[in-house]
Amino acid sequence: MTAPVLELDGVHTHIGAYHILHGVDLVVPAGQVTMLLGRNGAGKTTTLRTIMGLWAASAGALRFKGRAIGGKGAQLPTPEIAQLGIAYVPESMGIFTDLTVQENMVLAARSARRAAELDTQRLEWIFGLFPALQKFWLYPAGKLSGGQKQMLAVARAIVEPRELLLIDEPSKGLAPSIIRNLIDAFGQLKRQDTTILLVEQNFQMARALGDRVAVMDDGRVVHAGAMAELADDEALQQRLLGLSLGAHQ
Repeated sequence: MTAPVLELDGVHTHIGAYHILHGVDLVVPAGQVTMLLGRNGAGKTTTLRTIMGLWAASAGALRFKGRAIGGKGAQLPTPEIAQLGIAYVPESMGIFTDLTVQENMVLAARSARRAAELDTQRLEWIFGLFPALQKFWLYPAGKLSGGQKQMLAVARAIVEPRELLLIDEPSKGLAPSIIRNLIDAFGQLKRQDTTILLVEQNFQMARALGDRVAVMDDGRVVHAGAMAELADDEALQQRLLGLSLGAHQ
């Protein structure tokens, strides 16, 4: 297997009185898409937020390219984790609805303070992925459709090259045509050796993009392996997820 970009060893996370993660072990190989699957409440979003330092791990260790970024006595602040080249697209999208598309993009770019300083070539590539963003460049982000807002959220995360993208349920509530657009965009990122950890309930997207898969249940990773193997094994799908991927095309 390709060398890991991200490793979680025995990670526990408490949120107030609640013990959410119960010893998560996870390896995310470089340059691949790792799908993080599981039933609602399994701990997937908490795992992403713990990686970003938004919630601190109460035990265990998190390493990015071999460097400790979280765990007991080694917790980096979220801005420092982001500076290492990790971007997070939350399920809530995290865009600024009162600002224009352009202003949202500038805020997300570490090396630009105004639109003229954005990387023109990279911006044209993003417009190729998401033409609606160019069309509505000067519109308030709050006036975009749900699918366009999701495009903006992803575009913000990739406005500059990142080594690792953490993306939480990007297809939720979107039309099939928008989902196909996102699959194409993530596929292009993968071909550019961007590593992606993707939480997703749409199994068409999981099957199309995933190289590896980790399945969570009750705050633990209960299965890890090749996505293709899970996609081809209906009995395993039923045991781990309680459903068949073939019924979700």
